[in-house]
Amino acid sequence: MSALTFTLRAQPPERLDLSPLVPRSLAGMAKRDMEKIRLGISKHALTVGDLFSVAGNDADQLVFEGGSDRFDCVGSGLDEGSIRVVGNVGAQAGRKMTGGALTIEGDAGPHAGSAMRGGRLEIGGDAGDRLGGPLTGEMAGMAGGVLVVRGRAGDCAGDRMRRGLIAVLKGSGDYAGCRMIAGTLAIAGEVGKLPGYLMRRGSILLDRSPRRLSPSFVKSGSPDLVFAALVDRHLIADGISRKPLLGGVVGRYGGDNAVLGKGEIIFSVAERDR
Repeated sequence: MSALTFTLRAQPPERLDLSPLVPRSLAGMAKRDMEKIRLGISKHALTVGDLFSVAGNDADQLVFEGGSDRFDCVGSGLDEGSIRVVGNVGAQAGRKMTGGALTIEGDAGPHAGSAMRGGRLEIGGDAGDRLGGPLTGEMAGMAGGVLVVRGRAGDCAGDRMRRGLIAVLKGSGDYAGCRMIAGTLAIAGEVGKLPGYLMRRGSILLDRSPRRLSPSFVKSGSPDLVFAALVDRHLIADGISRKPLLGGVVGRYGGDNAVLGKGEIIFSVAERDR
C-alpha cells in the first residue's frame, strides 16, 4: 500500500479548510467520494477534486505534495496516523490534535498547535504568532503532546500553555511563554522582550541569558539541575536538538510575581557572564 497523496494542481484562489482530510475521516472512503469533499470557504466552495489529484490508497498516511499559506486547519483534530505536507501551510495547523504525527516541511501560520492535547507536530520552517496558543475567548492553550519548530516562532509562543513540550530552535518573538499555566517551553536562539510575561507556573528554558525581562521576575538561586539535564537529554534523544540547550552552568529567574509567581526561566550562563 502507498500513502494517500494529494498533489496540488495550482495555488488555490481562496482560503481552504483542510480539517476534513485526516486519516480517521478518510478511512475506507472511495476516491470519487474524497474528490467531492468541500474545502473552500468562499461562495465558490472548491472541492478536493478541483484542487488536487489523488493517488495512493493508505489513508493512515496522508501526504500533501505542494503547500500554500491558504491551507488552514491542516491536521486539525488528528488523533491517529500521519500527515506530511511538502510545503507551507496557513493558520491553525494541528489544532486540537490528540494523537498521530503532523509534519510540515515548510512554514506554518499563526496558532499552530492551538489547543493541542497529544501527538507530535513538527514544523521544518518558521511558525507564526501564538504558537500553541488559544483562540480568542478560549482559556487555555496547548495541553499535551510535542511541538517542534526548527525555524523561528513569532510573538506569544506558548501563550497559556498548560502541559506538553514546545521546542523552538532558531529564536522567537516577544512575550514567549506569556500567561503560561504549566508545561515546558524550550527555545534556542535570540528571544524577544518580556519572556514569561504573566506566567503563573511552568518552565521556560533558554540557551542564553534573557534580555528585556519583566522587573517582576527575580533571581531565585540555583535551578533543579536534574530537571535541566533531563530536558537536555530528552531533546537530543528525541532528535529535536543535536547539542544540549542548557549545558553545564545555568541560572534561574522566578516569576512572574505580578501574578502567581511559581514559574521559572532557566537559562544557560555564557562564559563571559560567569
